Amino acid sequence: MSEEKEFEKLEPIQVESLNEILGKPFKVLDDGFVRVVDYMGSDQAIVQAARVSYGAGTKKVTQDRGLIRYLMRHHHSTPFEMCEIKLHVRVPMDAWRQWIRHRTANVNEYSTRYSIAINQAQQTSQDEWRLQSGLNKQGSEGFLDDTMGKELTDEETALHENIWNIYNRRIENGVAREQARKDLPLSTYTEAYWKIDLHNLFHFLRLRMDSHAQLEIREFAQTIGNEIVKNWVPLAWEAFEDYRFNSSSFSGLEMEIMSLLNSNQEEKAIERAKELGWLRLKGDKLIKSLERIEFEEKLKKLNVKIPW
Repeated sequence: MSEEKEFEKLEPIQVESLNEILGKPFKVLDDGFVRVVDYMGSDQAIVQAARVSYGAGTKKVTQDRGLIRYLMRHHHSTPFEMCEIKLHVRVPMDAWRQWIRHRTANVNEYSTRYSIAINQAQQTSQDEWRLQSGLNKQGSEGFLDDTMGKELTDEETALHENIWNIYNRRIENGVAREQARKDLPLSTYTEAYWKIDLHNLFHFLRLRMDSHAQLEIREFAQTIGNEIVKNWVPLAWEAFEDYRFNSSSFSGLEMEIMSLLNSNQEEKAIERAKELGWLRLKGDKLIKSLERIEFEEKLKKLNVKIPW
């Protein structure tokens, strides 16, 4: 018979900086919040999973940091999946619709079929009404003037009051909750428990912390990232910021143009951009090309002169 293998004694992984905020609600928007309910794993767990033969990872933080950065840099996602976190969130329904599209989490949401709807809707102050973006059909840029903003805020207040009066009247008259709720606005808050592993959480944060994301869900994502994840897995968070959130990727065509610019062949770079359809004119103005605009944004970050 083979000898029985001896295993080292393992202690539950605890992250003191996260334990200190366990259950603490972080306020988001006017009545939303995010709080940590439970978690599993840490930076140490990521290293432990990557080096299975090491029961407790390595003995030096610098080695752990180097390994975690290597894993992030080369898209080795499995070790990050060993960490999970459960959040309790209160979020407006319009932002929750975007949030729930991330189908890699386990979710249990507050039910307005079973319970009375949360009597709170997100309010917009007079200086917070955003204008439609001219470039991005699903984005915004700039703000409405305060005079019109005040009119819209007053209308919103009256609308919410009227809708909630109607909802409450239905409930008081015995209408089924599943039907009474049907006219509640998307600004109504909902609550949910949301459990996700770190790899998929990083994907969520990369998309929802981005400046192009809707402001409301961006504020939730920034709170989760900066107040929670940063305290939970500081080494992984640092690698995420370096290699995912604050980095830029270049397509093969963009690399081709960059190479031409780097070798002082601006005219050839312009000709290549024309071949790609980036520099089509309508009158004396360039026709909008999102691919060109996104490339120009990357060049600006690198302080590289745009050749056209």
